[in-house]
Amino acid sequence: MARRFRATVDFAVPSSVAFDYLGDPRNRPEWQSSLLSVTLADRDAQPHLGQTWRETTMVGVCPRMEITRFERPDVWAERGTWRGIEATLVLSFEERSQGCRVVAEGDISGRRAYAAAAAVAGRLAGLAIGGDLRKAARILERRA
Repeated sequence: MARRFRATVDFAVPSSVAFDYLGDPRNRPEWQSSLLSVTLADRDAQPHLGQTWRETTMVGVCPRMEITRFERPDVWAERGTWRGIEATLVLSFEERSQGCRVVAEGDISGRRAYAAAAAVAGRLAGLAIGGDLRKAARILERRA
């Protein structure tokens, strides 16, 4: 069974700026706390629908990631798989008078021996992604 999560964070930049930053896998190690590195086949390629990469996390998980929606500046989504675990993340960008609101929604599921690990990760995911998005918002605010 999939474990759903959600987080909402306001950014002091337009949705196009937040989308471009959050939707580029090369930026992930800067704002995603659990991430050590991102490996892309072509580091110079601009983010696009179907783009794939590998992540290396602090706990040794190395999922294969793929951009599954790329509707700039409104919606960006990814799917990650690692062994018996699958996760999805959808970022929705809502323009606001003082910047934008980013709504992150997703789920994590695990098969067989990975079901318990996925359930634990799913319980923590909303808090983790919320913290990571707040960090990204601070980074972009400093740059603005």
